[in-house]
Amino acid sequence: MFDIGFSELIMVGLVSLLAIGPERLPKVARLAGFWIGKTRNMVASVKAEIREEFQAEEIRQLLKERAGRAEFQQLLDETADTAHSIKSSIDQLPKDNQEQPKRPHEPK
Repeated sequence: MFDIGFSELIMVGLVSLLAIGPERLPKVARLAGFWIGKTRNMVASVKAEIREEFQAEEIRQLLKERAGRAEFQQLLDETADTAHSIKSSIDQLPKDNQEQPKRPHEPK
């Protein structure tokens, strides 16, 4: 996370031992560990919230696409019904025409 090697960690430990002193070093180390843990938890929480928000946005997009598909499917169904109705009407036309005698076209 911090990209600190072992030698740098030893150096930080020695400097903090000299600056803080051996009496207060364990207390300061515990406090630093506590705050590092809090910070990690906060970062993890923010990441989870961002991930959830992205997933919610993806779900909204999918729902919007599905609504568009449903509307398109409804239009297709209506068009198919209309086409079937027109075909039925056209199928009835030859039957009606067979009953009537055919007239030749007269030139104008």
